[in-house]
Amino acid sequence: MAYVISDECVSCGACAAECPVSAISEGDGKYVIDADACVECGACAGVCPVGAPSAE
Repeated sequence: MAYVISDECVSCGACAAECPVSAISEGDGKYVIDADACVECGACAGVCPVGAPSAE
């Protein structure tokens, strides 16, 4: 399943810069992951300082 970003997101952008398929973009108050583009690699979760991305 695709990764999702929780409300813990602090909009730092670290996850978007790390995503190999550019599936992450800035949303309204937090970053969001395009589930159709996500390849479930977990790179976003590895760089997030607050642990917001997780497998759905």
